[in-house]
Amino acid sequence: MTEEIVIQVLKEAFYTAFIIILPVLGVTLVVGIFISIFQAATSIQEMTLTFVPKILVTALTIIFLLPWMIDKMMAITIRMFTMFNTMIK
Repeated sequence: MTEEIVIQVLKEAFYTAFIIILPVLGVTLVVGIFISIFQAATSIQEMTLTFVPKILVTALTIIFLLPWMIDKMMAITIRMFTMFNTMIK
């Protein structure tokens, strides 16, 4: 295994992890911004008002996107095992 192959594998793994987590972080960011605007408009500074909706939306987003996430993770896993199998031979 050469350095180029290791770098390629790590690059692909980090890229896939980034692609998988980006929609979840994006939705959580948008919800956080809306909650912050609501808090600023109403002067309510309750911590549970920020925590609970973000947790719920994050969980719902993960549940909704889980098939797509699993598909991405399975694709990279199969690609890695195939690449390792060809390198060993």
